[in-house]
Amino acid sequence: MALSIEGSTALVTGGARGIGAGIVGALARAGATVMVADIGVAPDPEKHADDWNYALADTTDLEQTLALGENIAATYLDVTDQSSCETAVAATIERFGSLDILINNAGVVDSGPIATFDEGAWDRIFAVNTKGIYLMTQAALPHLKSSNQACIVNTASIAGKKGYPNMSAYCGSKFAAIGITQSLSAELAPDNIRVNALCPGMVGTAMWLEHLLPTNATSTEQKEEEFSNAMATTIPLGRPQTATDMGEAVLYLVTAENVSGVALSVAGGFEMN
Repeated sequence: MALSIEGSTALVTGGARGIGAGIVGALARAGATVMVADIGVAPDPEKHADDWNYALADTTDLEQTLALGENIAATYLDVTDQSSCETAVAATIERFGSLDILINNAGVVDSGPIATFDEGAWDRIFAVNTKGIYLMTQAALPHLKSSNQACIVNTASIAGKKGYPNMSAYCGSKFAAIGITQSLSAELAPDNIRVNALCPGMVGTAMWLEHLLPTNATSTEQKEEEFSNAMATTIPLGRPQTATDMGEAVLYLVTAENVSGVALSVAGGFEMN
């Protein structure tokens, strides 16, 4: 029988838009209170503007996500900074009084041949995609141990199950995310904390539309159309995945009381194992 998360509290990193927003919406609709923790909520909007090769979440993105439910709040978070992780957890406890569900969703991507790949980009990818899981889990753990149905979901990727050319940094970080998930699942089982990974396939987020999709299109509408057309011939089910799909998959993982240590692919049949 599936667990109910009615009245539970979740913290979703990278939750202001995209896959994170899909997860926030699914959890809120299921009755959880949700803290959106995102680097895009920075007091200074320009603080991280030059850190990545695509735009971060902005105020409009955040407002749309907050509108998904009355039980959603937001706080700033840089998952690469230990004090920022501790502050985000503290803000969640102060606002909602508890923490039952940790969704380590914040992630970044860059690509290019290994011969010329930038060392700084490599370090940033691993800092967000792997170290972020470590720092957030460490910060949240004392509170998760106090919950009677605690769980952690780490957003990995199908690129954490198979390597792709020119993606060694991203694939490496996501393979690591799955390894961390399995290790934490074994380590935290005695505390009745379940740990799983979500492995999205092709979702039309900023990562794809602004970086991974080869295109000369200039408008978002054109990029989204090209992305859908490309996925129609790439994915066995003939359609891209959506942020809503990812939210529904996370909802399953957080309510399945005997599921721990899995890396769940949501990829329309593109990745099978």
